[in-house]
Amino acid sequence: MTIASHDENAEEHSPLTKAQILSEALPYMQRYDNKTVVIKYGGNAMGDEKLAASFAKDIVLLKQSGVNPIVVHGGGPQIGAMLERLQIKSEFKDGLRVTDRATVEIVQMVLAGSINKEIVTAINHHGGKACGISGKDAHLMMAKKLEKMSHDPKSNTTKLVDLGFVGEPTNMNPHIVEVMVQSDIIPVIAPIAAGENGETFNINADTFAGHLAQSMKAKRLLLLTDVTGVLDNEKQLLERLTLREARALINDGTISGGMIPKIESSMAVVENGVEGVVIVDGRVKHAVLLELFTAHGVGTLIVN
Repeated sequence: MTIASHDENAEEHSPLTKAQILSEALPYMQRYDNKTVVIKYGGNAMGDEKLAASFAKDIVLLKQSGVNPIVVHGGGPQIGAMLERLQIKSEFKDGLRVTDRATVEIVQMVLAGSINKEIVTAINHHGGKACGISGKDAHLMMAKKLEKMSHDPKSNTTKLVDLGFVGEPTNMNPHIVEVMVQSDIIPVIAPIAAGENGETFNINADTFAGHLAQSMKAKRLLLLTDVTGVLDNEKQLLERLTLREARALINDGTISGGMIPKIESSMAVVENGVEGVVIVDGRVKHAVLLELFTAHGVGTLIVN
């Protein structure tokens, strides 16, 4: 089943085909009626103009259909580009950006400023009422310095990695998001948070979205990525995984590399009350609608 394209391809479908598509989507729309869906938005979908417009339309349609979408966005490439432009050196340790005091100012400027407002503007342009905030607003998220240990196989030693102002959540107060969701406003949230002494922490967008989904008792968490989803040993998409199956695939090496922390964090979200987490291929046009409103999603669903 395919979702009907918008105005640019409207002539490709007959009125009967359009009606059939809408009819087949009805049970899925009923499933998510008045339910909260948290969507982590990033990667190629955010950098591609056509995919960005497609995403904005999807979010507006979700809200119009009775779903409560909440967008949490990343912005790693844009942060990197701005740091390079300002000639501020940046490095990564264990896949996380080391965020010193100069870097965290740029992170806040790019995430809560330019990127956030671009997404808000796109959603509003297509008929939505989006409002951009960050984890610092109304104490939405409080955080502390992330303490990450790194193992050196050569010396067989473990040491603490100093990532600067990279944080981990300590407390969520979703009141501001609840107020927005209960109205016609679509929250668009930058993943930064405040520490107890007023400092700013850079939070991994997947982590931020996961904690928010748990706090909001969301029905689904969608993680838009630049990959098809979880693949088996023959490189075929695994459309659905239980927690037990996901653990087995990690243990036997089928799930490896950077996909491991994404799956482990997704499993933790499911274990804490979210019905399902989906690793969604954000490179697919209208990926959000295809995942929620059709029988054939575009990623891997992880359920308890």
